[in-house]
Amino acid sequence: MLLAEARIAVCRYARRMVADRLVVGTSGNLSVRSGDLVAVTPTGVSYDELGPADIVVVRLDGSVADGALKPTSELPMHLAVYRQARDPDGEDIGAVVHTHSVHATAASTVADELPPIHYLVATIGPTVRVAPYATYGTPELAENMLAALDGRRGCLLANHGTLTYGADLESAYHRAEQLEWLCQVWLTAASAGSPRLLPHGEIEHVVHRLRGYGQK
Repeated sequence: MLLAEARIAVCRYARRMVADRLVVGTSGNLSVRSGDLVAVTPTGVSYDELGPADIVVVRLDGSVADGALKPTSELPMHLAVYRQARDPDGEDIGAVVHTHSVHATAASTVADELPPIHYLVATIGPTVRVAPYATYGTPELAENMLAALDGRRGCLLANHGTLTYGADLESAYHRAEQLEWLCQVWLTAASAGSPRLLPHGEIEHVVHRLRGYGQK
């Protein structure tokens, strides 16, 4: 089976999205890139029922290389990231995660940029932008998303959800989790008063510190 390991990983993380409450029903989607091929979730299929053969493999031009099902309607966003986005540190982009998580979606309706409520904003970039709303699955949404991603590894999509990417599915997924948590912290704090925010200089400082974080 073409891209067998990638398809297995997509199934595993798709089910994890449901368990972690980052999506409901068949919303959200994710993908893994290998060379000029992308393994991506299909449209309209329950994640609990997904098997590796259900994962669609497409080329970077969007044509189907393997699989009987239709790919996600958000394929234009995924392909735009792989073709045009640039990681701030020059890393290859190997995976994309798109969620409809509750707090991040709520935050996307009231902010143009996620305030620096916590230093973990730096896992995305100096700031987290909100891409202007456009209908799902459209080139316009992909264009808005790319602009919001400039110099960042993720963004909020206004009145829609989130998109994050990484060198692999684990890192892309971890950023989606962190982004949801950040939005929850901000909304919770804002409901109680006026949150103290970190200066942008501190976030930029942490961005540099994170480049040497963890086990290498």
